[in-house]
Amino acid sequence: MSFRRGVVRQSKFRHVFAQAWKAEHCIDDVRVSRVTWDGPLCAVNPKFTAVVIESGGGGAFLVLPLNKSGRIDQATPTVCGHAAPVLDVQWCPHDDNVIASASEDCTVKVWQIPDGGLTGPMTEPVVTLEGHSKRVGILAWHPTAFNILLTAGCDNLVCVWDVGTGELVYQIADAHPDLIYSVSWNREGSAICTVCKDKALRVIDPRRGTVLKVKEKVHDGTRPMRAVFLSDGKILTTGFSRMSERQLALWDTVRDMSEPMAVQEMDTSNGVLLPYYDPDTNMVYLCGKGDCTIRYFEVTDESPYVHFLSLYSSKEPQRGAGFLSKRGVDVNKCEIARFYKLHERKVEPISMTVPRKSDLFQGDLYPDTASVEPSLLAEDWIAGQDAPPLLVSLSGGYVGAPSKNRDTLRNKPNLSSQGSGTDSPPVPQQAAMPITTTREPESEGVGVVQQRVTQGEGASDRVKREEEVLSEVLAEVKALRSVVLAQGQRIELLERQLARIEDGDV
Repeated sequence: MSFRRGVVRQSKFRHVFAQAWKAEHCIDDVRVSRVTWDGPLCAVNPKFTAVVIESGGGGAFLVLPLNKSGRIDQATPTVCGHAAPVLDVQWCPHDDNVIASASEDCTVKVWQIPDGGLTGPMTEPVVTLEGHSKRVGILAWHPTAFNILLTAGCDNLVCVWDVGTGELVYQIADAHPDLIYSVSWNREGSAICTVCKDKALRVIDPRRGTVLKVKEKVHDGTRPMRAVFLSDGKILTTGFSRMSERQLALWDTVRDMSEPMAVQEMDTSNGVLLPYYDPDTNMVYLCGKGDCTIRYFEVTDESPYVHFLSLYSSKEPQRGAGFLSKRGVDVNKCEIARFYKLHERKVEPISMTVPRKSDLFQGDLYPDTASVEPSLLAEDWIAGQDAPPLLVSLSGGYVGAPSKNRDTLRNKPNLSSQGSGTDSPPVPQQAAMPITTTREPESEGVGVVQQRVTQGEGASDRVKREEEVLSEVLAEVKALRSVVLAQGQRIELLERQLARIEDGDV
């Protein structure tokens, strides 16, 4: 907490408190992976929880419905298509059924999870992306463009893929002389920030492959660092000082990166601090691997800019953590964030809540958040377009609408060879140069396309009818929502009158 002239700083998030869910709501008997990689090992969205687990003879991860709790049977089906341990998993922000996984087998695979979860082991991905020569440990979906996925591996390469076609569209080969620790997109997806073992923070244009800005020695310590783009263009980094104290720092990429706007030192623990950023509340949660605590901060325009709020502490250390997207939180309980903490054999949800007396929707806690709908298609972004996220209101709780773009990934693309395998990655003539692939003509593929065209002509009337029904349903939902809002305002007025009566003002 920051103090100024003896007055406590005013913030609606000053009293945020964290509370672990009861034991019956946890997931038990999950053999969380012991892989030596400083990643979260867990990814959560409003439909599913994915956890990287121990697996003999390959790599696997669990995918469970979000409301799943209790003991997990050892025969529970897994996603098990990798030949070596899985290092990272990330859900697509534009389709809650699509997840990407990165592995020590040098590949990235994209999977389509059926509604309701797995009914049997899943071994065949929708797409396999082969372009790295060493293990791949970092995944980052584009925040606004559909089907754009960034990967980074221990070969010091950053690759950008069009998942819809399976093509490697950009490759950044010369920007990093050593191991890449983390990659983060900015709000519009026009730039990325990276931190590397050489202790430098870089801002890069992924389409041109040019390094826009560099700050050497962001943190003096030799331990791994992390960096995350904030919604206003600033960058928050975590790392270690020369005396091995854990630090966080805030950098202004627009004005001056020569000195940090703020630096805070915390403790001398060895765990790497993983930052989780919420752009809606401008809060940052720091979760250290091996720690028993989760710290949370608010970033503002007031000095000292990064304000410590509080910390959650428990007895058990965490092996990793998943951060639920804002679309999945319980707005009726004023829940602003939820973590899924990984124990050795358990997954424990932890809710971050703002205490409020009223049961009405708290609009100041829930500004419009990023929707599941993409702002751009992959080809638009590749052509040079940028766009901010499309926003959706959380009033009344979020209900996802079917996306018009999701079928792009449902049919497995006819991938041509990337010309690399796992031994020699493709090397473009210059960094981030668009890569085109040649495809062999296949008679079977042509027949499938012709069949789809014929089916499409016959199904056009059915699609039109479905759209009409959907528009009617949406209109009815809109009308009901207006009624609910009007009743809410009426209830609030009556509550104020009752409070005045109780206070003797009437």
